[in-house]
Amino acid sequence: MRRAWRAALAMLGLVIAQAGPAAAQDRADARPPSAYVSLDDPELPLFEHLVARGDVEDPSPFVRPFRRSDAIRVLAAADSARPGDPAIARLLAYFADPAERQWWRAGAAVGAEGYTHARRDPLRPAGTGDVTAYGEIRLEAAAGPVVAVSRLLDQPRIQRDPDWTGIQRGVPNILCCGWRYPDAYINLVLGPVGVFYGQTARNWGPPSLPGIGVSDEGYPRPEFGIGLRTRDLGLQAIASQLEDRQDSTGALVHRYFFAHRIDVRATRRLQFGLWETTVIAGHDREFDARYRNPLTLGVLANLYGFADRGNMLVGLDAGWRVARTLAIELQVALDDIANRSSAEGHPSRYAFTAGLTGALGPRAGWRAHYTQASSLAFRTFNPQENLTDAGVGLGRNADDYDQLTAVVTLPLRGRWLLSPELTLLRQGEGRINDPYPGTREARLATPALFIGTVERTWRAALSLSGREGPLRISAVGGFHHVVNAGNQPGARDDRFEGRVLLTLGAERSGTLH
Repeated sequence: MRRAWRAALAMLGLVIAQAGPAAAQDRADARPPSAYVSLDDPELPLFEHLVARGDVEDPSPFVRPFRRSDAIRVLAAADSARPGDPAIARLLAYFADPAERQWWRAGAAVGAEGYTHARRDPLRPAGTGDVTAYGEIRLEAAAGPVVAVSRLLDQPRIQRDPDWTGIQRGVPNILCCGWRYPDAYINLVLGPVGVFYGQTARNWGPPSLPGIGVSDEGYPRPEFGIGLRTRDLGLQAIASQLEDRQDSTGALVHRYFFAHRIDVRATRRLQFGLWETTVIAGHDREFDARYRNPLTLGVLANLYGFADRGNMLVGLDAGWRVARTLAIELQVALDDIANRSSAEGHPSRYAFTAGLTGALGPRAGWRAHYTQASSLAFRTFNPQENLTDAGVGLGRNADDYDQLTAVVTLPLRGRWLLSPELTLLRQGEGRINDPYPGTREARLATPALFIGTVERTWRAALSLSGREGPLRISAVGGFHHVVNAGNQPGARDDRFEGRVLLTLGAERSGTLH
């Protein structure tokens, strides 16, 4: 791992050396660096509503998070084209940073969180429900090309969430009541180049669903990233160390995760993104140089260059705005193609999402998505190379299912977003942490989709998000009608699933001297 860090530092030095002159040349006109918009920001759903309608350009297609300055750029353009929209004017004020080139900002919030189950995914409830306290402290500072963010939460819910992998679960200590850092990073921005170290939630894919390769289904982990962003070209690479595991002999296995993508704007309305995620594992593994190269696909390096083992998932994103008020979104990911006649005899491992978004009348919007993950998606022969970290998916957190969701988005007074939703989820008996079929006969008997009895969940839900002065609300609740509950033939379950977070907060900012 020491060699990996030396290489990362060398890369950082090279980026600074190359980008420094360009940054100096444009320093007089450059905007100050800006923090990322957190994926749980209560104003983000309203922004995504405007993007889905076509009122605001997507500042970073298929890639979240984006910076506040990116949001300001597209909102300002939309305000010039359509002046008087209260939602756009409100978001312009909300995302604005202090005018100084060196500034600080501090905020705090307190409130309560209620939930029927502790897991954030309402379609796969787990963990007990409760009403618990909530507290938040956020610190930001910008100086020259550097922005630093530290956001600390006291969120006792996470101790009941099976997707939380921190050491605090179940510890009866007042100092361990649910602390976590959803954002804690330093970002160096030199012109179009950015270098990132720290942690923040990410999602690659249509913003309304968890990405297939990279998503915020799990909680953020520390990572090193480098990116390039121009109007027509984007490049992003991230690398992180996963939780070590033990093999059958008790020996420690080191695991690493690498993801990179290239985005191209073919035309003003057509966007493409090619991405790859890789998990490598071994007793003496380090982050090999071939995986740190952001301009190669590891699957091709294995076929035509360096031979090596690792679980690679390759994907393609495509977005086409057919008209100003209608867009098509597509994400396809491939792990392996079926070859039933081979010695392995395994089924295909894949996942995909297809969706439509658009405007509905003068203010409302809508979106509809269908997504599917095959029965053995995200798993492989070597369980140490599964696309999971501590049992939680790096992208999707489930396989062997498909889902159809339709949502209408209704802005209220330019402050709130009300979203009715209808969803059908079909879940087979496959689970992302189940062992891969060990024999050829077992693999031949495994269908590409829907192992065993299929559970069907019909969901009708309503969500509300936004803020009014110091009050912020993020709430969602829905009625679930479940057929073949728990994958048991004939079992039925009707229940309500909901979660609400209410906080009161305050913020101050100033100049760094």
